[in-house]
Amino acid sequence: MRTDYCANLSEKDVGKEVVLCGWANSYRDHGGVIFIDLRDKSGIVQLVCDPADSQKAHKVATRVRDEYVLIAKGKVRKRGEGLENPKLKTGTIEVVVDELIIENESEPLPFLIGDTSVNEEIRLKYRYLDLRTKEAFETFELRSKAAIAARNFLDEHGFLEVETPILTKSTPEGARDYLVPSRLYPGEFYALPQSPQLFKQLLMVAGFDRYFQIAKCFRDEDLRADRQPEFTQIDVEMSFCTEDEVMEIAEGLIASIFKAVGIEVKPPFKRMPYKEAMEKYGSDKPDLRYDLPLTDVIDIFEDTELKVFRDIAQYKKLNRIKALKVPGGALGLSRKDIDHLTDFVAKFGAKGLAWVKVKEDDLQGPIVKFLSDKEKKAIIERTKAEPGDLIFFGAGSKKVVLDYMGRLRQEVAKKMGLIDHDRYEFVWIVDFPMFEIEEGEVKIKALHHPFTKPKNIDTEDIEEMTSEAYDIVLNGVELGGGSIRIHKPEMQKKIFEILGIGDEEAKEKFGFLLDALKFGAPPHGGFAIGFDRLIMLLTKRDNIRDVIAFPKTQKAQCLLTQAPSPVDPEQLKELHIRIREPKKHEAQ
Repeated sequence: MRTDYCANLSEKDVGKEVVLCGWANSYRDHGGVIFIDLRDKSGIVQLVCDPADSQKAHKVATRVRDEYVLIAKGKVRKRGEGLENPKLKTGTIEVVVDELIIENESEPLPFLIGDTSVNEEIRLKYRYLDLRTKEAFETFELRSKAAIAARNFLDEHGFLEVETPILTKSTPEGARDYLVPSRLYPGEFYALPQSPQLFKQLLMVAGFDRYFQIAKCFRDEDLRADRQPEFTQIDVEMSFCTEDEVMEIAEGLIASIFKAVGIEVKPPFKRMPYKEAMEKYGSDKPDLRYDLPLTDVIDIFEDTELKVFRDIAQYKKLNRIKALKVPGGALGLSRKDIDHLTDFVAKFGAKGLAWVKVKEDDLQGPIVKFLSDKEKKAIIERTKAEPGDLIFFGAGSKKVVLDYMGRLRQEVAKKMGLIDHDRYEFVWIVDFPMFEIEEGEVKIKALHHPFTKPKNIDTEDIEEMTSEAYDIVLNGVELGGGSIRIHKPEMQKKIFEILGIGDEEAKEKFGFLLDALKFGAPPHGGFAIGFDRLIMLLTKRDNIRDVIAFPKTQKAQCLLTQAPSPVDPEQLKELHIRIREPKKHEAQ
């Protein structure tokens, strides 16, 4: 139907007869001569409909409006001197039309194509229009290249692509399952997989050695900018491997994806123990594009006159006093900024935010009158502060302080303009705790999942037990992670015992995996990379919905198809399901 794509034409095509197909991006009538910017996936070229060249084509052109679908036949010519458009790739040429067909008309648009100021709900309702922009096409072109690069790399390294079931058994994996009722087995349900975790382990037991899948995963959880109810991950598993070998494959995979989209990153990536990440950056996904480390100063305040700090300093294991030095912050942050930051950390449990400014010969700030000269000197030496710096202090329980001081670090970096948005900083977070115990709770939980292999299973203090787990972090975003798995039944049983999972419960929830481990399971491990998040970072987007063709809203709705939606009562009857109207308090 076409001979060329619009933006692939150039001066070397002058004199060539072409047939082009696309959409009318804009329409202009200049005193009888009509100019149409024709758009396809490659870009735009200008059509000239002059009655002197073709009365018939000109007559058709008078009916053209924005977003009409057109087929144009004509000859490429060079634009006249001074008429070039440097903003267009095809700005030095145009196509003189001798035949024009309106293949399809368009109703008036609900919004202008490419107008990002339009409410997102409207753009998602008409997502097919929202995707007509050059930027959207380039995003999904990049996504396609990234997926192909991933497949090529893993294929070259001996990995076999295997699809695992979408309809599976509901197993506890940290989030709610999406359930699918069974018509053939009334009262019983399938679940959509939160990940292919158990199946990829079974493939290792089957002797497949190296598996991968670009897998769809489903989690019924509260949404945010980098989370969707259905998402895609590059899922990888390998047998007879060490933690280092798995991480090396992951680094090679990431580097090949980046290379495919024109960005060079050089493995090996940094590694950082979990404890260091939490104590130094207040997060297990630290953004290393800027420095701003947290400094432990709790011992400095053991005998201070500042009573709040002194009381907190008496319990070093449970509490923390952290200092955040902001170089140049005394001038870079106003009192209004400091008040904003105080309000900001209050949202995350901070009961206040102490601060001091570093002067040539002293400290200045609300808490200075309570500090001894010895304490002032110790603060400056410990934080390596210099005149002009600003130091914030967070004090309280360990978990709360690390959380809000980590967030404060990020907020300060934004306000001070410290983030280099063209920089890619990877770091592996390693040596995760095997278990987590929530404050005030007796129940012990697996930090990753109960099939993660512990490093020091014989330790008496389970809080000190670490795991062979690893997360890959890029610019403060958890890109993915994985672990070496437990492959010995006796070790798996011991972990279940610690978690309070008895034999009967383990068999009910994970019986098929536990049975498989009895039949010669090899040592194995793997990882998964959040593909949507990776594309979001590569395209410098702030919202994961921008890199998914047909995303859900933050309320898990598809505004395009109006899903979820009621279904025919007959369908419910076939499934032996009766809808219970929610009570008033449940509906709110």
